[in-house]
Amino acid sequence: MKCPKCKEPETRVIDSRSIEDGFTIRRRRECIKCGYRFTTYEKLELDIMIIKKDGRREPYQREKLLLGIRKACHKRPIDEETIRKFVEDLELDLIQRGEKEVPASYIGERVMEALKSWDQVAYIRFASVYRDFKDVNEFLDSIKELKHE
Repeated sequence: MKCPKCKEPETRVIDSRSIEDGFTIRRRRECIKCGYRFTTYEKLELDIMIIKKDGRREPYQREKLLLGIRKACHKRPIDEETIRKFVEDLELDLIQRGEKEVPASYIGERVMEALKSWDQVAYIRFASVYRDFKDVNEFLDSIKELKHE
């Protein structure tokens, strides 16, 4: 790992800690040349392809999933830790399935289940994008469905 300050390729690890339930390692490093200290993170990379509704395939992207959930939860009483924990659990589930390709619908439905249990407004926001609502009636149908549950 190169030093971000002087670009020296030789650094040493001062401290390593497991975080995010063991899926990430946080390392404190020190440059051998200039003594600058910095932090790096080593994360488990999921080598999974997502099969989209139209048949396209794209690599799983954690940040894309987090962004979609955060948008749905914007200004709602759902903390970041709840969202991160859900995504970590979902990723663990994807690993345990042992499949190289996963339908986007599987992930979308899991997100919808979680949002429905956390906050109905966040659920409707996500559903409107995920299910590609075309008009107000589709919103109303989803709201009516929520009321009956």
